[in-house]
Amino acid sequence: MNKKFVAPITSILFVLFFWIACSSSDAGSDTVPDTQSDGMIDTDDDGTSGDDTVDFDTSSTASALVAQMGVGWNLGNSFDVENRDKTFWGNPLPTKAMIDLVASAGFKTLRIPVTWGYHQSITEPFTIEQDYINRVQKVVDYGIENDLFVIINVHHDDDWVQLVSSEKEYVKSRLSSLWQQVATHFKDYNEQLIFDILNEPRLKGTSLEWTGGDAESRSILNEYHQVGVDAVRATGGNNTSRFLMVSTYAASTLDGPMNDLVIPNNDPNIIISLHTYFPWSFAGDENGPTTWGSADERAALNTEMDRIRQKWQVEEGREVILGEWGTRNKGNLSERVEYAQFYAEASLSRGFVPVVWDDGGNFMLQNRNTTSWQFPDIVNAIINASN
Repeated sequence: MNKKFVAPITSILFVLFFWIACSSSDAGSDTVPDTQSDGMIDTDDDGTSGDDTVDFDTSSTASALVAQMGVGWNLGNSFDVENRDKTFWGNPLPTKAMIDLVASAGFKTLRIPVTWGYHQSITEPFTIEQDYINRVQKVVDYGIENDLFVIINVHHDDDWVQLVSSEKEYVKSRLSSLWQQVATHFKDYNEQLIFDILNEPRLKGTSLEWTGGDAESRSILNEYHQVGVDAVRATGGNNTSRFLMVSTYAASTLDGPMNDLVIPNNDPNIIISLHTYFPWSFAGDENGPTTWGSADERAALNTEMDRIRQKWQVEEGREVILGEWGTRNKGNLSERVEYAQFYAEASLSRGFVPVVWDDGGNFMLQNRNTTSWQFPDIVNAIINASN
């Protein structure tokens, strides 16, 4: 998500789990809760998965994969927080109970946005802190244990993933190292785990940020995708055929970003990553309309979905994951429920995987302090669409 919708920090948090020790002195509140019976898989000395992993199905296709992924949910404003303290944006640290709730509701896919820069060296060899990647792994495992497909990415690393020629070589070196480390750590995981190379890569803070960029920035993005994909594939094991996602500029559905995206190596196991809060005026703008659902509005959303399908499925033969969508709470629950059902149905009927954004704040669906659904009617609408 491009905006930080931060929930107010509650004054009292119940201690639900023991906290695992943190290796760095300034990250004491930045750990994932642990218990003796949380089902965490064994790890080898290097932190990678142990003997409990399942072989990768090399015969599977992208279309077969997305057909199983159903509807998904985002653990937003957690590992993607732009701070070493992952509670800084108001959410408690992830627990197994949170992911259990997602699975029990009927979601089939878990997206875990991850910002790595606060836990990665800024100079070569760009080492990621082992403690941090282990904590990401723990939540990945919560999803795997619940038979969920899990997506991890490079999220709010926009401060260094800059689409400008002066920074290009540095970004390519650092991004390649990042994905080499992440892919090596997870290379024994089966096809349930998917890597999304970049979240919403864009010219941050410029007039082009959300308007599709320009030819140069989109060309540089293609180079970044190339080094990211190559780094993953070079680690071997299941990563030689793991399903990967690459995004358009800003994950946009505008014509320029979609037309200029180049698939690295024409790799058959690459899926297109798009975000579409459509229309933004209703879905995301806090000052926008609170109503939605007229015949014209439904037709406009169908047109947007058809554009995506025509470009990627029909013309390019690629599958699509809509990694973010959803609606800001404006006190308009009935309209949000209606929109959620229509959006999910429109996505699924075209073979897309809709992964709803949940930031624990203005886009909240799950109340992570109580581990319960704040808006169960919206959740039920999404799940009903998938059924």
